[in-house]
Amino acid sequence: MSFDISGGPMEKPYVKGALKLIILELLKNPNHGYGIMAEVERLYGIKLSAGTVYPILSSLKRSGLIKVVETGDRDRKTYQITERGIEYLNKNEKELNDIKRKLLAYKAFLELGGEELKEAFKQLFKSIDNLNEAQREELESTFRECARKIKLLLLGERA
Repeated sequence: MSFDISGGPMEKPYVKGALKLIILELLKNPNHGYGIMAEVERLYGIKLSAGTVYPILSSLKRSGLIKVVETGDRDRKTYQITERGIEYLNKNEKELNDIKRKLLAYKAFLELGGEELKEAFKQLFKSIDNLNEAQREELESTFRECARKIKLLLLGERA
């Protein structure tokens, strides 16, 4: 299982493979699919779809890493980690901690205005072919100044 922040901080961390470990850890406390989605969003700022979570739950169940502990209204299943799942988590503790560190960094990025920045870049990518020369020059200047300020802030200097 690999974890990578592809494309740098402007993109959501690659979480599909990493989610198996995250979900496994969350299931130390019994939960259902929608509860897991809410918990991942609360902890890491990432909104997951049912189409992402339920196939992972099925895979974890087939592997014997989780089990269904209750079936409620409308066939809502509550899952919990198994002993085998706990052993797997312990064996992959270093990778899990690395994943969580990266996801928390991504959440912090979003909270610092990264969400607005992502939206602005999406708009830019959609209209980049229609920019005039003055807009291109202004964007280039803005990006270079922003990068300079970020580097200075990280070095502890005033921008």
